[in-house]
Amino acid sequence: SCSAIPDTLLEAEMFGYEKGAFTDAKQSKRGLFELADGGSIFLDEIGDMDLRLQPKLLQVLENRTFRKLGGVRDIKVDVRVVAATNKDLEAMVREKRFREDLYYRLKVMVIEIPPLRERKEDILPLAESFVREDNETFGKNVKKFSSASIDKLLRYSWPGNVRELKNVIERAMILTESEEIEPENLSIELLSKASAAGQAQAAHPYPEDMTLAQMEAAHIMKVLEKVKGNKTHASKILGISRLTLREKLKKTVEPV
Repeated sequence: SCSAIPDTLLEAEMFGYEKGAFTDAKQSKRGLFELADGGSIFLDEIGDMDLRLQPKLLQVLENRTFRKLGGVRDIKVDVRVVAATNKDLEAMVREKRFREDLYYRLKVMVIEIPPLRERKEDILPLAESFVREDNETFGKNVKKFSSASIDKLLRYSWPGNVRELKNVIERAMILTESEEIEPENLSIELLSKASAAGQAQAAHPYPEDMTLAQMEAAHIMKVLEKVKGNKTHASKILGISRLTLREKLKKTVEPV
């Protein structure tokens, strides 16, 4: 994930380094491109890759060679590169925030995935798959969604797409005490209102009649939406542990 790894570490993760290349390089390390030789590498959120690192990726795509950090010889690899992004790379090229040559080098075979709101037939199968995963994670035995819950899932526009759906289902799994997920377990209204509050926050802060607990809940949901449901990232932004975040989500039942 090009967004999850700091720019200063991404090059080392992708291409590896030699012993002594920098202060903490106690021994040599093989990078992901070297490990993927003969196979594939998936670069998620490619639009977040730093401009300074993009020429090195372009070199691998064009010449199939690279050098480790601190290295003196070229390493040749045969790797299929698959990249994904939710950003408009063409606009980023026009704004000089993404290299044009790299953009066209990546754009060999393009698969565009429509937003979740435009493929509602995928919502329930995805939600059910997340339930099966979370049953194992939380040691539960949730078997289905009630008809009212299904209707609620299908009516929502899902601006955060699949990541938002996964986050909503995980929270529902934490809250439910039965084998069926009910509408009150789905925090969709909370996410919607937190998002609306965030959009108007510059001109209109949180309403004066909102309690401190409701303000906290709205802020947590706003941060979760911003990081697309990534609780580790959200807990860092909020300055709390992931466990504390999970406990707060359990208590956040009432819509804000």
